[in-house]
Amino acid sequence: MMASKRDYYQVLGVNRSASPDEIKKAYRGLARQYHPDVCELPDAEDRFKEINEAYEVLADTDKRSIYDRLGHSGLSGGNFGFDFGGFRDPFDIFTEVFGRGFGFGTTATRGPRRGTDLRYDLSLTFEEAAFGCEKGIEVTRHETCPKCNGSRAEAGTSPVRCSECNGTGQVRKMQRSILGSFVSVTTCPTCQGEGETIPIPCKNCNGRGHVYATRTLSVTIPAGVDHGTQVRLAGEGEIGERGGPRGNLYVVLSVEPHPIFQRRGNDVLVELQVNVAQAALGTKVKVPTLGEGDEEISIPAGTQSGKVIRLRNKGIPYLRRDGRGDQLVLVRVATPTKLTQEQKQLLRELGQTLDPETLWKEKSSFIDDLRELFGL
Repeated sequence: MMASKRDYYQVLGVNRSASPDEIKKAYRGLARQYHPDVCELPDAEDRFKEINEAYEVLADTDKRSIYDRLGHSGLSGGNFGFDFGGFRDPFDIFTEVFGRGFGFGTTATRGPRRGTDLRYDLSLTFEEAAFGCEKGIEVTRHETCPKCNGSRAEAGTSPVRCSECNGTGQVRKMQRSILGSFVSVTTCPTCQGEGETIPIPCKNCNGRGHVYATRTLSVTIPAGVDHGTQVRLAGEGEIGERGGPRGNLYVVLSVEPHPIFQRRGNDVLVELQVNVAQAALGTKVKVPTLGEGDEEISIPAGTQSGKVIRLRNKGIPYLRRDGRGDQLVLVRVATPTKLTQEQKQLLRELGQTLDPETLWKEKSSFIDDLRELFGL
C-alpha cells in the first residue's frame, strides 16, 4: 500500500535539498491551485490531500529526517518507536499557512471588522464649486445603540458564551470515508458565528446593538472641484463590527450649469456679442467675470467674429494649489436682422465705399478653430 504513494518531494515539485521556505512556497502555490473550492478537476480533492500530506511531513524537521532515511514506511506508525497518529485534516494545515477567512470553506476569526463605506450625492452651484464652501448634510446611518452601548443585551443582563460552539463561533464535525477522516468546519447555527448568545435582547435595538439615526455633518468643499469630484470624510461611514473602525463617507459632487459661464478645465468661457460698427471701429465694453464683477475690455478695430480675448487669472482656482485659470471672452459679431430705412441707406453708402474685391479664405478645420479659441 505504501509503495503506491508518490515521493513527497515529487508531489511538491522540489528537490531533496529544498529549504523550508522553498517547501512552503511550493505548497502555497499548489494548495491554491488544487483547493476543491476553486479547482474543477475531478481529482482535485485527492490531489489537495496528497499535497497537504507531503507538506506536513516535509515542513516538520523530525518527520522529514525520518522520511529521508526510511521513506513512507518510516511514517506508518509502530516503526522504530515512532507513532505519528496518522495525518491531520488537510484544511487545518491550509488554515495554518493562509490564515482563516481565506474564503475556502473556513470561517473567519471573530475579530474586529471595518464598517462599510457610504456615498452621499451633493449638488453645488457653479460659484460654490469654483471658490469652495462649507455645506451641511444629513446622513442616516447605523449608530451604536444608546441603551445597550452595542452589547445587544437588555440593561442588567449580558451576553453568554454559546453552548453549541463553546464560544468559538464554529462547529467542527468529523466525517469518515474510504479516503480517510475529514473535518468540516461551519459557522455555528446557534450564534451565527458570534460565539455568544443574548438571553434577553435589548428592546431598543432588538438585540442588534445598533439603531438608525440621522446625523448632520459639515463638509468642507475645496476651491476648484468639478463635476464628479469625491470628498472623503474619514470615519463617517457605517459602524464597524466587534469594535472595528467606521467606514468612510464619500461625498460625490455634481455642479449645476451657469447661465453665462462655461467651464473648460480651469478656464471659463463667456460669449460677447458686438455689432458690426463696434467690431469695425473698435470699442470698450464691460464683461462679467467670475466672482469679481464686471471688467472693461477693449475690442480692437477690425475684430472678426470668433476672436478670443484672454483675461489672465480670472478663471477657476486650481484644486489644492495656488493660482487660477483664465477667462476666455469669445467675441461674436452680430449681423443685424432688423434695420430701419435710414440704416439700410447708410449701409448701402458704406458698401459703395468699401473694397469690392472678395477674398476667399480656406475653410479651417474644427480642430483649428478649437486651437484658435483656446490659444493652443
